[in-house]
Amino acid sequence: MHGSAISLIELGAVFFGLGVLGRLAWRIGVSPIPLYLLGGLAFGSGGLVPLEGIDGFTDIAGEIGVVLLLLLLGLEYSAAELVTGLRRSWLAGLVDIVLNAVPGAAVALLLGWGPVGALAMAGVTYISSSGIIAKVLGDLGRLGNRETPVVLSILVFEDLAMAVYLPILTALLAGATLLGGLTAVGVSLLAITVVLLVALRFGRYVSMIVDSPEPEVFLLRVLGAALLVAGVASQLQVSAAVGAFLLGIAISGSTAENATKLLEPLRDLFAAMFFVVFGLNTDPKTIPPVLGFAIGLAVVTTVTKIATGWFAAKRQGISRLGRARAGAALVARGEFSIVIAGLAVSTGAVPDELAALATAYVLLMAILGPVAARVVEPVARAVQRKTRPAV
Repeated sequence: MHGSAISLIELGAVFFGLGVLGRLAWRIGVSPIPLYLLGGLAFGSGGLVPLEGIDGFTDIAGEIGVVLLLLLLGLEYSAAELVTGLRRSWLAGLVDIVLNAVPGAAVALLLGWGPVGALAMAGVTYISSSGIIAKVLGDLGRLGNRETPVVLSILVFEDLAMAVYLPILTALLAGATLLGGLTAVGVSLLAITVVLLVALRFGRYVSMIVDSPEPEVFLLRVLGAALLVAGVASQLQVSAAVGAFLLGIAISGSTAENATKLLEPLRDLFAAMFFVVFGLNTDPKTIPPVLGFAIGLAVVTTVTKIATGWFAAKRQGISRLGRARAGAALVARGEFSIVIAGLAVSTGAVPDELAALATAYVLLMAILGPVAARVVEPVARAVQRKTRPAV
């Protein structure tokens, strides 16, 4: 059988299998991310039936998946919303960093992965999954709740923190010196500042450049612009993901809304491939040795995320039930954690075990997050009834 025929068969099987897994995930009310990762583990190195004919496509598809994930994340926010969210949530955002980055860094140091491994694991445990959280809040009808703006402001702060964090991590993974790392931070901060200023004052012109009444032309323009900006950002050691995120911020108004609708199917397709590729490149045999650490991190960072949401909501004068809902909503980890782990492991600067730990951790947190968001309200109400003084 010709090599191209084998590749088409394997690729078709992967796409069809992802469709089945995605349908199953939504039927049982969980994110499909854990199932995509499990699918990759099953058919990757050390899996049940290794796939070897689609490496070229899956690698570039995974890169495009990251770009589209971050582009659409940027499209969700305007520059004004980012600035407002940053002003509102900066203190809670700093608490979030301390409470949720430290556990991951501590485990990495305990396992002997060094400062770079610690920085990578700090990002894995710190960043919540905007995609999973948005889906859960919508499914539970909580988008209009008083605590939801608090949750969103924390997510905005995390996204901006990632815009600074990723260039630093990229520089250190590449073996840059302290001066090189500081240069990367400076370039990143300069890029963020310029993009926010451009978006605030000239966002309509950026939107006009990519906009078009013909869907085909519009799709080609916005996708081409995203890949170009991501490539240039990567060349400047700023991170392709950050470049795509900043472009999304710069596009505003109806253009952003139309771009989101047009790109969502592509994002879902390539993002699914990204999670599969991460699973394909992770040997399942490496997971059992780090599973205990993953469970420990899951328990600790579930508590710390709930504490973060509680603190942030309390500062806004929200009731205890709303504080509990805000904290539980932030528990889920997903796409960004895998992006960070994939970036770290691909350079060879950290042990492959980091990918195994990140995979196991995200599998647990992508399931725990939606469950926590669903059960927190009845549990909190039950606790309130028990603690209410008798009349």
